Amino acid sequence: MSRVLIAEDLYLLRDGLVHLLQAHGFSVVAAVESGPELLSGLLELRPDVSIVDVRLPPTFTDEGLQAALAARKQVPGLPVLVLSQHVEQLYARELLADGSGAIGYLLKDRVFNAEQFIDAVRRVAAGGTAMDPEVIAKLLASNARREPLAELTPREREVLEAMAEGRSNAAISQRLYLSESAVAKHTASIFAKLGLAPSDDDNRRVLAVLAYLNSR
Repeated sequence: MSRVLIAEDLYLLRDGLVHLLQAHGFSVVAAVESGPELLSGLLELRPDVSIVDVRLPPTFTDEGLQAALAARKQVPGLPVLVLSQHVEQLYARELLADGSGAIGYLLKDRVFNAEQFIDAVRRVAAGGTAMDPEVIAKLLASNARREPLAELTPREREVLEAMAEGRSNAAISQRLYLSESAVAKHTASIFAKLGLAPSDDDNRRVLAVLAYLNSR
């Protein structure tokens, strides 16, 4: 049973997350409402995954994100799924910067789709990535002028976007109605055009793509 720490200052949402996660077999080890509580909880409890609101007391700016990043500096790869009211590219870039995996960034609206939300939590807990499609779209758009990215075909861009969300080749195949061999060929072409070294580790390949998108 995966152990979860929740950091959310709104009581109703925090309580709702507790009940939702428990209903899907998770053990909620703590539910806190401020940045300092989050940081101490992450370091003391070492949860299998934490669900963190970007904006927490006392500053209500990016307290939650900064506490999560501080904890990951001390415990590399500590799984964190960040929730945000709006897409903030800077937050996504900060999360992706260390390239160690086990991270996610979703809009809060995704919580209301229980199946997708729980899938994202499990993916991050397993060491993968779960990036909101809107976040990925903005990252792609903001880097559209980069020459290597401009060389991608429309289909390769679709595959790249799905990969960046943390989807496996099988999942991409189903989503885009392609054979797995076709997805593999598109993937190989994408990495060749982006100058990324091949790897057998899907999560590391996804993080390499995101790291590239994160660069200016």
